[in-house]
Amino acid sequence: MGLDSVRAIVARDLDYSDRFEVITLPGGDSIRLAGAPTSTRATGRRPGSGTAATGGAQSGSTLNYPLYQALGADFALDITAAGDTTVATLHDIAAAGIRRTVRARLPRPSEPDFRMAVHRLADQALQAALGTPGIAATRVLFVREGKVYQIDEDGADQKLVSSTDRQAMSPAWGADGRHFAYMEFQAGKGWLYLQEMATGKRIPVSTTGSALDFTPAFSPDGQTLAFSRAIEEGTDLYTINIKNNCCLRRLTVGRFSDNLSPTFSPDGQRIAFVSTRPGLPQIYVLAADGTDQQLFAPFDYGVTGSSNAPEWSPDGQSVAFHRDVAGTLQVFVLDVRTRTVRQLTSVGRNEDPTWAPDSRHLAFVSDRSGYRQLWIIDLDTGRIRPLLQQSGARLPSWSPRLSEAPSSTP
Repeated sequence: MGLDSVRAIVARDLDYSDRFEVITLPGGDSIRLAGAPTSTRATGRRPGSGTAATGGAQSGSTLNYPLYQALGADFALDITAAGDTTVATLHDIAAAGIRRTVRARLPRPSEPDFRMAVHRLADQALQAALGTPGIAATRVLFVREGKVYQIDEDGADQKLVSSTDRQAMSPAWGADGRHFAYMEFQAGKGWLYLQEMATGKRIPVSTTGSALDFTPAFSPDGQTLAFSRAIEEGTDLYTINIKNNCCLRRLTVGRFSDNLSPTFSPDGQRIAFVSTRPGLPQIYVLAADGTDQQLFAPFDYGVTGSSNAPEWSPDGQSVAFHRDVAGTLQVFVLDVRTRTVRQLTSVGRNEDPTWAPDSRHLAFVSDRSGYRQLWIIDLDTGRIRPLLQQSGARLPSWSPRLSEAPSSTP
């Protein structure tokens, strides 16, 4: 059908997990896999985790293919078809045995859920090999030319998802992966909408549209939406109960300063945000009820540039944001416990970071290639790769792990 094969998608997913490294050994080498009816082909491992291989069917138990090695455990992943079922067999080479066998009925390659089903298979293989959940079965929302798009974590299957002809901004995933919120410009006002990924159906958030409402953020339980509201006196943070469509609550009173860009902690108890109360925008934090407001990310007054676009990591340990450094934006990470910051990027202009569910990968916007596009960085290895090489992408938002593949119909 002209689509990626299952093996190619899984191999790429294992590579992009940054836990595997490609190692090719001289031809003629072979490995005997206990109980293996099929052959494998080496694909990869990243330092410190293990090796993995994926391959196709071939009878016999002595496998002639590029051998590979690892600092930790060694694995071979054999993917075959048995009727309408795809079988992934994870071999532990050192133990000369099968670690786990996963069976899945995949959609046809022409069906819209095919790629996401294969991504889930790759995540199961990673979980079986290393005991760590994968991030292949995730997507990234982003804005280009006033429309919201989605793209798979491996950079494939880009689709339009916003169902509006008006300018849409600030997309944010719901915790269930089945909804997202965004802001839409209408007659000089900012309306907040909730949209279902599967159907494209959208509903306005009550009490919005009277001012400029923007930067929505879901609470972890999905019942509350925090957002920024700009009026003549300044910009402040509000929350609303979207489960019952009621109970608008103001969290900050800026008094001619701005408070914006909320992001919930994973336990829902705190909200990090941007405030201009010290002059330039900096990262602050408050309790979810609006109390205990304080500086979050330290800065040197008169020296440190403005800080914006915070996002709390899913594990609760970090907050990513971008900061002006010598006239250009760079991505930083705040350690929540120690309240120290470290700079992640230095090449080009880098902004709007968003966390993967594993809390070790970030997607962000960068012009390091000469124009603004989406990139992904692995905080453990420092590896940076392009996610979307088309120009003009902005405001990415990384999904939670998608247990089911929500398709979209704009």
